Amino acid sequence: MNFSTLPKIELHCHLDGSLRAETIIDIAKKEGISLPTFDLKEIQNELIAPIDCESLDEYLKRFAIPNLVMQSKENLRRITFELFEDAAMENVKYMEVRFAPLLHTAKGLSVTEIIQSVIDGMREAEAEYDILGNVILSCMRTMSPESAFEVVEKGREFLGKGVVAIDLCASEEEGFCGDFVAPITLAREYGYRVTIHAGETGVGKNVLDAVALLGAERIGHGVFIKDCPEAYEIVKEKQVVLEMCPTSNVQTKAVNLYSEHPIYPFHQEGIKVTVNTDNRTVSDTTMAKECTIVFNEFHLTEEDYRKIYLTSVNASFAEEITKEKLRKYL
Repeated sequence: MNFSTLPKIELHCHLDGSLRAETIIDIAKKEGISLPTFDLKEIQNELIAPIDCESLDEYLKRFAIPNLVMQSKENLRRITFELFEDAAMENVKYMEVRFAPLLHTAKGLSVTEIIQSVIDGMREAEAEYDILGNVILSCMRTMSPESAFEVVEKGREFLGKGVVAIDLCASEEEGFCGDFVAPITLAREYGYRVTIHAGETGVGKNVLDAVALLGAERIGHGVFIKDCPEAYEIVKEKQVVLEMCPTSNVQTKAVNLYSEHPIYPFHQEGIKVTVNTDNRTVSDTTMAKECTIVFNEFHLTEEDYRKIYLTSVNASFAEEITKEKLRKYL
């Protein structure tokens, strides 16, 4: 199968992990921002996490440089537009992009301005290309629960206008869900959908907590439900959808080899899985690459592809009218 031409759906993509290296250099030069290097090849080496990363925390260090150039409305708009443009070029028909607004306030932007700028970039791409999108607001687990309340409150006015969901991301500690019950419960009351990063490092129980305590409808990664029978059962029973990111998981050592990734066994066992990039730049990948890896590694059929595509459509936080349109591509 030629995945570059097939229609694709992406549900788990981080804006700050998916910048063009050329854009970082261009903005830094224009704005006098200091970078470790202005050489394209060298900056790419700084941005891309090695496949033999030691851990998730080492992987996350790659986000420092992109953040330097994501502190103005124009830059956020441009970076979002370019991400959707890149996705459209490989026939991604719908993409949910997530980002943490509080990471972009360093030069005085308000959370409202930050969210609006990202939506503006997305809308501009939708007008120019055959792609549709929505935005997921991420709260940082390394910040306080109060900061999550701020994101939930400030993002509320954008619900139904480009923002669809709330997320928790960053380093994963055991038992983190307990700290964020109040803000995520409020988010659900306001009408946010819920996806939570959990089970990306070796704590399967975090997935159980994310579903039971936070009402997660989807889980970012969820690899380690394989080691936690209770988490596995709740995901299967409630048909919670896993947003799986194979290359990223090899880099962060959630799995050692692509062949050890649980995506296909989960799929065979009736757990709902989707294929995603996580971070196009940091993982040096595309949706076409991720699909190719999964399908070559596990010898999936066209029927498998169809199932995973439709799972992705149905699990998206898009409106039903958008889902109807996306189903017709296949």
